Formats: sequence, structure tokens, C-alpha cells
Amino acid sequence: MNALSSIRPASVADAAGIADVHVQAWREAYAHLLSADFLEGISVDERSARWSSILGSDRPDRTIHVAAEREQIVGFAVAGPARDADAPRELELYAIYLLAAQHGSGLAQALIDATLGEQPASLWVAEDNPRALRFYGRNGFEPDGTSKDDPMGNESIRAIRMVR
Repeated sequence: MNALSSIRPASVADAAGIADVHVQAWREAYAHLLSADFLEGISVDERSARWSSILGSDRPDRTIHVAAEREQIVGFAVAGPARDADAPRELELYAIYLLAAQHGSGLAQALIDATLGEQPASLWVAEDNPRALRFYGRNGFEPDGTSKDDPMGNESIRAIRMVR
């Protein structure tokens, strides 16, 4: 992370920037897992509306941070109460995405540190995402043997649960 980078809590005004990152990061990270048609069909406008709703809701149990480079959002992370019926931890990292151009910048580490700290948590990650698996491993997460097919429209991604 350099002097022009920052991590801060997200606000409603960040919805469009988060949506842009969300869509672009999916296209970069999941090109080998989902069809080009599906990825091209993801609507930034729909994601922006969804993020506006999420950020505008009063959810004190949810933590959302953004990573900015020269004031432009380049990543985000979201954590909150675990959603699994058999949750191994009370806290779950719902998402962490960073534009590929920022990989290696330290911003992903700063995002996870700000969003989770050292708290015990669980997360779901695409089984075929070696970069993410290494990142989570460096942060103390290990697979717990649980997996699922995570539906994405008419497609799905095989995901594994990791816990620390």
C-alpha cells in the first residue's frame, strides 16, 4: 500500500464504485470458471442499485470497507454474521474483491485486516482460485472439508469453506 492508497468504511456514496469493482473483479477472477456470456451480462447498474440498498440499510452487524487509490475505489470487503446453518464461526467474510491491476499492492491485506482483524471467521471461495486460496492461507484460513455448488445465474462455481 502506498501513500496514495487508503482503506476506509464504505458509505452509500460508494455504491457505484463498489459495483464497478464487483463486476470487473468477477470478470477478471472468474473468466476460467464462468462463461463469457454470463460475465458480460452482469449489469453494473443492477449491482449499483443493490449496493445502494445494502449500504443504505441499518446493519450494524455488517462491516464494509473500500480500498481507494487516488480516491477511486479499487477494492472492497464485506463481513457479517455467518449465514450457514452449520457455521463453524460466528463471523463470515462475505466478499473481498480487488481489481487485478492492484494485485500485489498490499491493499487486499489491508482490506482483510480492516474488515476482520484477527477475529475467527469463515468464508467461501471458488475451489479453482489458486491466488485466493494462497491469500486466505497466509491469513490463517484452512479448508474445513465442506464444499458446495454456488449458483451464478444458470451456472455455478464449486466453492469450499475455509475457517480460521
